[in-house]
Amino acid sequence: MSMLTPPGMGGKYRVTGAAYPRMSRPRRRRKIVAALLGSVLALALLGYGALQLMDVFGDGSGKRGAAAAGKDCPTASAAPAKPAGAVQPGAGPDAAPAASGAPAVVLPQPGQITVNVYNATPRAGLAKAVGDELKKRGFTIGQVGNAPADFDKKVPGTGILLGSPRTDKAAYSVLGTQLAGVTTQTDAREGTDIDLILGDAFKELSTKEDADKALALLANPAPAPSKQC
Repeated sequence: MSMLTPPGMGGKYRVTGAAYPRMSRPRRRRKIVAALLGSVLALALLGYGALQLMDVFGDGSGKRGAAAAGKDCPTASAAPAKPAGAVQPGAGPDAAPAASGAPAVVLPQPGQITVNVYNATPRAGLAKAVGDELKKRGFTIGQVGNAPADFDKKVPGTGILLGSPRTDKAAYSVLGTQLAGVTTQTDAREGTDIDLILGDAFKELSTKEDADKALALLANPAPAPSKQC
């Protein structure tokens, strides 16, 4: 056995020339490099995900939310100026000015509404008294008398406004400002007049001051609450 033969080889391997036997398995460098690259990539993905979470739950969410809300909130535009001294139709002289940003509603004048006043209670002279007061407030008064048999002594509430389905609903609203608690019904009549049938719970008309305020609110409704942007 040569002096160059490693111990334990039993002479099986001999060194000849520049050739040497391999003492260990070749290293798996490719697998190690691939594992390192995979680890780096996984860490990068984790870091990116963490940044996204911070942006969602941190200050970034507020900015995004404000931007998104800004799309749904319209930009307020200045309301067109009204000529000095202009009065909205249907509103009395004591009517409050229109609320900022709320469109005004065109209402019929009391003089354009014909009211028939009928008494369905045992109180004598009630229909005439109410008709006279409504006339003072500008309404056109038609028939005045006792209620028809279908309603006589059969109206437990304040009263009923009875008219044609084709009658402007705003006319019911204007007349309804004169007394609280009335209900509205329709029948088969052709005209646009409205019956005011006074019931057992009726005491008196609303004061003119309260009626004028109610008319003002009808003509100039309060604007709907705006969304916070």
